Amino acid sequence: MDRIFAAMSHRVASWAGQPSAFALALATVIVWLVTGPVFHYSDTWQLVINTGTTIVTFLMVFLIQNAQNRDGSAIQAKLDELIRAIDAARNDFIGIEHLTEAELQRIKAVLERECGDDESHKLAIERLIDRR
Repeated sequence: MDRIFAAMSHRVASWAGQPSAFALALATVIVWLVTGPVFHYSDTWQLVINTGTTIVTFLMVFLIQNAQNRDGSAIQAKLDELIRAIDAARNDFIGIEHLTEAELQRIKAVLERECGDDESHKLAIERLIDRR
C-alpha cells in the first residue's frame, strides 16, 4: 500500500505543478463562470464549485505533503552521507532534523558565533554579490 500511495502521490504532485494542470483548473473555473447565467447563479451552482474545490484541495494536501516528506527525507539522507564522507565534517550534525525548534536555534547561534560576527557575514555577502 505504501509503494502504491507513494507512486501515486509523486505522479499527482508532479502533474499538479505542470502548466497543463493550471490550464485545466482555469478552464474548469471559466466553464463554471459561463454557466452562471444558465443556472441563474443559484445556490446549487455556487455549491458545485465550492464542493469541488474543497474536495480537490483536501486530497491534494495529503498527496503533496507525502511527496514533500519523501523529498525532504531523501535530501536529508544525502546530506548525512556528505557529512560522513568528509573527514573534517562533524558527525554530530547527523540527525539534527529530529531536534526541537529551540534546540536547532541554539545550534544555529553557536555556529554563527563560530563563523564570525554579523559584520564579517555582511562583508562576505557583499563580496559574493559583487562577484556577479
